[in-house]
Amino acid sequence: MSARQRLIQTAADLLVGSGVEAVTLRGIAKAAGVSHGAPLRHFSGRAELLSAVATLGFTQLLERGAQLPDGTPRERVTAACHAYVDFAVTNPAMFELMFRRDLIDPEEPGLVSASSAVFDTFAELVRIDRAEADDDRLRPGTDPRLVAASLWAALHGLAQLWLWGGLAGASFAPSPESALAVTLDAYLG
Repeated sequence: MSARQRLIQTAADLLVGSGVEAVTLRGIAKAAGVSHGAPLRHFSGRAELLSAVATLGFTQLLERGAQLPDGTPRERVTAACHAYVDFAVTNPAMFELMFRRDLIDPEEPGLVSASSAVFDTFAELVRIDRAEADDDRLRPGTDPRLVAASLWAALHGLAQLWLWGGLAGASFAPSPESALAVTLDAYLG
């Protein structure tokens, strides 16, 4: 493993163990057993290093998408939605970092490529499902990428509300799965 990769992995491990705010250049260097200046020999700063870690998160999310079970387009979209929410709930610190534009460089090419690949894969699943659905709820000509973006936003909001306690603390206390079922019924019918 290269020194750069070791720093990324150390930062990812620190992220999982201690949360986003604990991932500092000095903390990463200490955990990696290198001098406090070593990360700056491989990254221009914290944002570039955290972007590489966020890229790792999007890559992991993309891998989950590649492991979807066979089935109808609707079953595959549903499985992708479950995989997204499950990823968020089981990897809360990584999920947070992946969307923290204040901590990462959203224009870093590797990050753009990885996050775009996740969305493009999801949008293709939605496009295929919409093409096969006999559903008049959408206006003819509605761009499936907009449907995918809207569904992704709903999934992201559901996951984030769950993680932050906004739903878990609700008087009816739904599970992420029960809330996801309602979301999927609304979008997929």
